[in-house]
Amino acid sequence: MDESVLGRLREIVGPEYVSTLLEDLVAYSYDGTLLERRPDVVVRPGSAEEVAEVVRLAYEREIPLVPRGMGSGLAGGSIPSRGGIVLTLTRLNRILDIDEANMTATAEAGVVTADLQRAVEAVGLFYPPDPASIRQCTLGGNVATNAGGPRCVKYGVTRDYVLALKVVTAEGKTLNLGGKFVKNVTGYNLMHLFIGSEGTLGVITEVTVRLIARPNFVRTALVAFPRLDDASLAIQRMLHSGVLPSTIELMDQTTVTTVEEYMHLGLPVEAEALLLIEVDGRTEGEVQRDMDVVAETCRATGASQVQVAQGALERESLWQARRAVGPSVARRAPGVLGEDISVPLSAIPETIRRIRALPQRFGLPMVIYGHAGDGNLHPNVLFDPRNPDHLARVEEIVREVFRIAVELGGTLSGEHGIGLTKQPYLEMALSPDVVEAMRRVKQALDPKGILNPGKIFPRAQAVGLP
Repeated sequence: MDESVLGRLREIVGPEYVSTLLEDLVAYSYDGTLLERRPDVVVRPGSAEEVAEVVRLAYEREIPLVPRGMGSGLAGGSIPSRGGIVLTLTRLNRILDIDEANMTATAEAGVVTADLQRAVEAVGLFYPPDPASIRQCTLGGNVATNAGGPRCVKYGVTRDYVLALKVVTAEGKTLNLGGKFVKNVTGYNLMHLFIGSEGTLGVITEVTVRLIARPNFVRTALVAFPRLDDASLAIQRMLHSGVLPSTIELMDQTTVTTVEEYMHLGLPVEAEALLLIEVDGRTEGEVQRDMDVVAETCRATGASQVQVAQGALERESLWQARRAVGPSVARRAPGVLGEDISVPLSAIPETIRRIRALPQRFGLPMVIYGHAGDGNLHPNVLFDPRNPDHLARVEEIVREVFRIAVELGGTLSGEHGIGLTKQPYLEMALSPDVVEAMRRVKQALDPKGILNPGKIFPRAQAVGLP
């Protein structure tokens, strides 16, 4: 890194917010994956204006620049694969406005999602998107990956709530896109172009989201099915009944067994599938009626056990099983690779059946869980990253998982993005013409290719695991 560049960065953000110390470079070389690439410098701007100046400098000097929130991503999206500047936005952490009249909130990109939720709930409003990393991930990162979460089945994903963005372009210009209005067909919808773009088209510095009325009542049920097909049928019949649960989470038999071995919760390990179903609403009667329909539907489609929580403590107890999936899986192997394919609801049983055949074929264990209400499944491969043979087999398994998803009408990612880990497989899901159209958009908005380079678009050689 040129000393003149470092000096200018220190002038822009202050010397204490520019680091080339080895421990900082290492800390910012990771995300939630097993990949590691070190940046040349870490820069922590304190305002949107400082972000624009840093980006302008990077553009002038053609330095790779990677926007970063809290680094909780699971696709290598914030890994500085070509060195350069890691631009971490965590100092942009102010909630600027909660507009109760217009039911909107405006916050800087570095605001932690859970903090925004707490702030709006304090005035009786509700921001539904709930990524699993909600206590760590930032609003800007959520927008950059179009993050989802368990509540997607009823409430949708991040994109469905974004009303306005402030974005810094590759040239360092600031675009103000959208507004507090609901309808807008004034020109091209550039705002949505940046949602899910993973920092490759611009740096998001500010977000305005729409809010809804907070549901006052919640009911939760844990349902066991001896047959996976029956669980899938129950989901379809629930959605056709007019009841729209806020959450429908699925755990396959291997996942249930893994959690039970870890937590000893008394889970029915003989079941091929467990569903965690939650309904919410404004009145207690409405929520109770919806839960009655859910329970009846599940029993009518072959459920062997329907346990409905009677109060907040029991509800929390039911959620223990789902929240324990991550740590219970992690204790079974030194490495876990988690994917997030998305398939049509009707394809869930066949997808799981095909994926469950892969461990026997490749000799590595797998668990499958996910957001069954919207078809977003998370197949996890357990392996030892120190074993080269394991790494080769993981690559083969991942390719097969994506092939299965696409063959059954699905796609590579429901909420994690493409980043580095999925880029070699992009053309499985998208035609060459579509990828070329995306490249043209990238070229138009980032002609020097400085913004999060090496992400999304496939290269001649796969990135591979470390």
